[in-house]
Amino acid sequence: SGQLKVAPEHCTSHVLSCMGKPDIAVYDRFRKRFFELSEEAGLKQFLVPYLMSSHPGSTLEDAVELALYMKKIRLNPEQVQDFYPTPGTASTVMYYTGIDPLTGKKVYCTTDYREKQLQRALLQFYKPSNAPLVREALVKCGREELIGYGKDCLVRPAGGKKTGTSENGNEKGKGVGRKAGASAKRSAGGKKSEASAKESAGGKKSAPSVNAKPKGEGADRADGQRKKRGEGWAKAKPKRAKGSGKFSGKRASSKKDFSPQQKISEHRIIKESDLKKPHKSKKK
Repeated sequence: SGQLKVAPEHCTSHVLSCMGKPDIAVYDRFRKRFFELSEEAGLKQFLVPYLMSSHPGSTLEDAVELALYMKKIRLNPEQVQDFYPTPGTASTVMYYTGIDPLTGKKVYCTTDYREKQLQRALLQFYKPSNAPLVREALVKCGREELIGYGKDCLVRPAGGKKTGTSENGNEKGKGVGRKAGASAKRSAGGKKSEASAKESAGGKKSAPSVNAKPKGEGADRADGQRKKRGEGWAKAKPKRAKGSGKFSGKRASSKKDFSPQQKISEHRIIKESDLKKPHKSKKK
């Protein structure tokens, strides 16, 4: 799959010591060598680090340091794990007793649900849904300088509106690139419209539009013809009534049903029985 799962879990030395892991420098060396070998082999391979919040020994300040480390190495994990005690582990002993069984020293263990939420949110500081929790955590730790728009900041201020200069050094209010070009075109368009308005005020004739109505005698004649055509189509043409020589207003059926024994001539209908009769000559 091109992905290798690794478990640095944290970055501060005393938390890694409680986890029984080496210093974070070991992971940094491994990470560097992994990407060098992948590049030499011409392969696109990735590391998927496993991180944990609220482990015994981890304070809110340690969670802030872990968030800064993640931003430094450009790591945005989709999943993080909050510590929960597992029977038979040294970490569980620390969680319930507050003492490291290997050294006998006291270990900080958070049991406050709100602090657990804040530590977990810091591990996913890039998510907009976690912004309020991240701001709250930074204020509690006295790290308000990490709230802003600088390259080292973890979250934007509440409201998210930029003030002063932006990150790339452009002053607020000055357009750059395509936006500036678009605004210039719009302003040029406004000047052209003003010029055209002045020309029309000066007495210059504008070209007639396509949908404009023609004026004069020709227009009246055309209107009369259209009205006549409309009247002619509005009234139904009189049809010759069946069996009579007069026209009536009623519409007669144009279709006639003939049986197979009838033949149609040009002017009248002749039955087949009439054709079989012998011809009678007229007496003189």
